[in-house]
Amino acid sequence: MKAIIGAQLVVSLALALACSGLAWAAPAGEVTHLSGTLSARKADGSSKLLSIKSTVEQGDLIATEAETYARVKLTDGSEIVLRPNSQLQFEAYAFQNDKPESDNVVLRMLKGGLRAVTGLVGKRNRDKVNVQTVTATIGIRGTHFGALLCQDDCSQVPTATGNPPANGLHVDVADGAIILRNQAGQQIVNVGQFGFVANFNTLPTLVPPQDGIQVTMPQSISDNRSGSQGIGRREQTECGL
Repeated sequence: MKAIIGAQLVVSLALALACSGLAWAAPAGEVTHLSGTLSARKADGSSKLLSIKSTVEQGDLIATEAETYARVKLTDGSEIVLRPNSQLQFEAYAFQNDKPESDNVVLRMLKGGLRAVTGLVGKRNRDKVNVQTVTATIGIRGTHFGALLCQDDCSQVPTATGNPPANGLHVDVADGAIILRNQAGQQIVNVGQFGFVANFNTLPTLVPPQDGIQVTMPQSISDNRSGSQGIGRREQTECGL
């Protein structure tokens, strides 16, 4: 009798946790490639170091240190590669393969840069994938793109002029399209194009290719070991999926 009552209490507690939103969070993705130190600040304020095969959850703020590159694969097939000194928060993540109506992916890039290839959510519910920054929101249109947020910290990024990139959000699109949106308006950036947003109150604009900033990654991080094409290799003039 005591065993039965104990089992019932365990089941009741699990149901209560699930109903109150305190159940264990389902993983949003997994670290697949890592060179350097990667950490995560959890939604409860705790912090932990991540390694290859570590999981990332909704609410996590992941951060790369100097010289660190990290690649994360999400459960919908999306892939994200972070540059050194970058911070990315998984503000919202909902994906179930058989429930497209529940799709919702909201990432917040607080610092640094990334390259990303969208997965199933970006293909079937493209309005449900957004990357937010302090200057603009990047709306996804089933794409492969790069983004670099300069805040007096891009002096090492090469440019055609030799001068550091201007402060603001720089983007490039290797496949598909993105929409840059902020308080001033919006701008579509198509494949092969570059965009720039100085701040949240300035209209997003297209940038001539010779002046564009392309986010590149080391081959060791951009390549899939399974043999598929890489994400933003430094050797590529056009970044393949």
